[in-house]
Amino acid sequence: MNDLLNIIGNVGFPIAVSVYLLVRLEGRLEVLTQSINNLSNVINRSSEN
Repeated sequence: MNDLLNIIGNVGFPIAVSVYLLVRLEGRLEVLTQSINNLSNVINRSSEN
């Protein structure tokens, strides 16, 4: 039982931190993707003129 708790303590924390960082990064990537799409649209409109 002690070994199981030790394994969970050693592995659980890095997993929790990784999941937290991935969730935060996903939101930022979503915003970055929208910004790139908006920039692409502006460039396309300005090149048509």
